[in-house]
Amino acid sequence: MAARLREAQLALILLTRLPAGRLPDPAPEIARAAWAFPLVGLVVGAAFWAAHWLALTLGLGVLPAALIALAATIWLTGALHWDGLADMADGLGGGHDRARALEIMRDSRIGSFGVLAIVLALALGASALAQQGGPLPLAVALALGVSSRLGMLALLWALPPARADGLGQQGAGLSTRALLPGLACALALLVWAGLAGLAVLLASAFAALAIGTLARRRLGGQSGDVLGAAQVCAEILGLIALAMLLA
Repeated sequence: MAARLREAQLALILLTRLPAGRLPDPAPEIARAAWAFPLVGLVVGAAFWAAHWLALTLGLGVLPAALIALAATIWLTGALHWDGLADMADGLGGGHDRARALEIMRDSRIGSFGVLAIVLALALGASALAQQGGPLPLAVALALGVSSRLGMLALLWALPPARADGLGQQGAGLSTRALLPGLACALALLVWAGLAGLAVLLASAFAALAIGTLARRRLGGQSGDVLGAAQVCAEILGLIALAMLLA
């Protein structure tokens, strides 16, 4: 049990900027802590829901409230996943082959493709959330957080690392058992959230499949940037799927 708690602590440190204490030496390996990635989504999803609810309660319009909710999760995660989205967009947009794409993705500077990806994702996510008209149910917000990070875990399990270093390499080689806690949590939220939860889960699965297929074909596997891009795309597609339920 103590080992599992240290692994969950490492997952929280990696995926958020929340104070989580210091890890004992030696720290757990990332591959052993990856099972807890979807559970970190519970924390981020709760923050997303709280920020959206508070903004609406204070009388802000639906679009500013949606932007504040997204900004809260971006701040809470240190923009980690959004940086991955930008890097992957730059790499695939500017790299004519695998080596060049990976080289561009390693560059800390953001290019035009990365800027456009962030702007479009924010615009789509905020407009889709604004279409809800009111606050999301808590169960749906938690389902967004969990399922989008379960997609990250699925890519770590299914794809080889694209390069010999980095988060993708350190988290590779997961056993199928590492998926079970996240799957159990996602299914419990599906029961709680109902049809909206199913829409979120299916959208997240589609995003992970699409990003994984693209990464396998263009990059030869997954990397930290690929995982981040998959999380953001899953979250945005989940919001779009919820908006489609209202159409």
